[in-house]
Amino acid sequence: MALTVQQIRKDVADVLGEDPADIPDDENLADYGLDSMRLMSLVERWRRDHGADISFVDLAERPAIEAWTPLLGAQE
Repeated sequence: MALTVQQIRKDVADVLGEDPADIPDDENLADYGLDSMRLMSLVERWRRDHGADISFVDLAERPAIEAWTPLLGAQE
């Protein structure tokens, strides 16, 4: 199953303990508390649940949903 932007936002909010509506697409997620452990859990979740071919480094370089969308092949 392909990832969607909504699913990415929901998963990020889940690991951060936030409401998905409070997670902006263009903000640096490190400013919202996304640390390396939480990011690794997202990478593993998306690999397992969606077959994402993504690495921790790819996502860590630009920790924003809008940057991750094309890397993850997410649909709008």
